[in-house]
Amino acid sequence: MSAARPFKVLGIQQIAIGATSKDRLRTLWVDMLGLDVTGNFVSERENVDEDICAIGSGPFKVEVDLMQPLDVDKKPAVHTTPLNHVGLWIDDLPKAVEWLTAKGVRFAPGGIRKGAAGFDICFLHPKASEEFPIAGEGVLIELVQAPPEVIQAFSALG
Repeated sequence: MSAARPFKVLGIQQIAIGATSKDRLRTLWVDMLGLDVTGNFVSERENVDEDICAIGSGPFKVEVDLMQPLDVDKKPAVHTTPLNHVGLWIDDLPKAVEWLTAKGVRFAPGGIRKGAAGFDICFLHPKASEEFPIAGEGVLIELVQAPPEVIQAFSALG
């Protein structure tokens, strides 16, 4: 099956961690572990206020997003699963979505769109359905279009 797959997962792009308040997350990830805060993203549509942090640099940089909901009573509830989602670099996101959908993978609503860090993204749904029997088995998985320098760097690894 893998020979026919028209895309490649290159590596981890991000992990996202949720809580009702980012303060305790920042204490651990920024103050104790020394991650740099490289940005902030606030979206009422996504019900999120997130600090974007970084581990590593260049094409191998991994984001660690520290998230809190704008309203704890609204959805999406970014704080109800402490490890909110894992983001994967994808070399060809449109082909990946097309192929995975045809194979029965369930995607979360919203389609391909710009994410917090400016890359095109979409999400695999954490729960399967009758129509789409393959999903994240409880884990939300973000597929992230890798920029050319990331694709090149991972290609150079072999």
